[in-house]
Amino acid sequence: MLKFFKDSIIVTILGIAGAYFWGEHIKPGGGIIAIFIASILAVLEISLSFDNAVVNAMKLENMSKVWQHRFLTWGIAIAVFGMRFIFPILVVSIFAHLDMLTVTHIAISDSTKYAHYLEGAHAPIVTFGGLFLIMLFLTYFFNHEKEVHWIEFIEAPISYLDHIRGIEIIISLILLVILQTVIPEEQKVSVIIAGIFGIITFLAIDGLSAFLERHEQMRLAKCATDAVKCTGLISFIYLELIDASFSLDGVLGAFALSNDVIIIAIGLGIGAMFVRSLTLLIVETKTLSKFRYLEHGAHWAIGALAIIMLITTVHEIPEVVTGLVGLFFIVAALISSVLYNKQHKN
Repeated sequence: MLKFFKDSIIVTILGIAGAYFWGEHIKPGGGIIAIFIASILAVLEISLSFDNAVVNAMKLENMSKVWQHRFLTWGIAIAVFGMRFIFPILVVSIFAHLDMLTVTHIAISDSTKYAHYLEGAHAPIVTFGGLFLIMLFLTYFFNHEKEVHWIEFIEAPISYLDHIRGIEIIISLILLVILQTVIPEEQKVSVIIAGIFGIITFLAIDGLSAFLERHEQMRLAKCATDAVKCTGLISFIYLELIDASFSLDGVLGAFALSNDVIIIAIGLGIGAMFVRSLTLLIVETKTLSKFRYLEHGAHWAIGALAIIMLITTVHEIPEVVTGLVGLFFIVAALISSVLYNKQHKN
């Protein structure tokens, strides 16, 4: 167990130390408070991301050891510095019509003003992530070749909806149309564009990944190595986008606890590292094969999270609710899997 979480423990120690010194730098005596907030944010990130770990594990199982390692190393850098720090600054820069250097200065020197700008971009951000995750949710369950069903009376009938070409896109666009009817007038255009880009992004990455996997075995032997590398890269990008969509809600919700972008990045970064360690633990111990309904629970949690993200465009929902809903599906799927294993034990 320690080998999976060794790096996470190291990152936690460094992060806690960094939070302390940053807190003291901002305000003498503020180091302990900074540690406390960073710790709460780390726990929040972990609690919101159990389903993320399961989905990541599904993809990682088909990736080489090299790309699994890159996901933990390169991926964590992207997760912490990209999604938890650079991405919010980029979004504020776009919607506030300011250059990134100015926004970075605001984020570090005037956290209240930065939080105000980010809050103004909340609706298009969560719309992008919500519709990306809706597509992921629908694509998983609309699959008539999937033989295992957890909630049988729902999953079995809807699995045949994949016979309707583009049904996932149709449903996602219907949700976007419904959403724009309740969005304030001044945000409608940005929300619609963000939602469409969320759908397009999923289709582009998922389609390219499927294309490479489908044709990998057909390549000449001399190109096999390159094919594997290419598939690994696309899968890596796919995982990072899924992680990004999961993290959007957490990043925005973190500002309810702190306006300090550095403390937020440290706290969520620690949580993200533990989620990646948990992902590798699931892969190495073949947890998904031992608990047959775990994937289903994770995808139901994804669907719930996506709907919650879309609702938050017009109505605030506490982060604890989001975390508990996802945790409910994961725990319920685990319990169902254990009961199934007992019933079918030889």
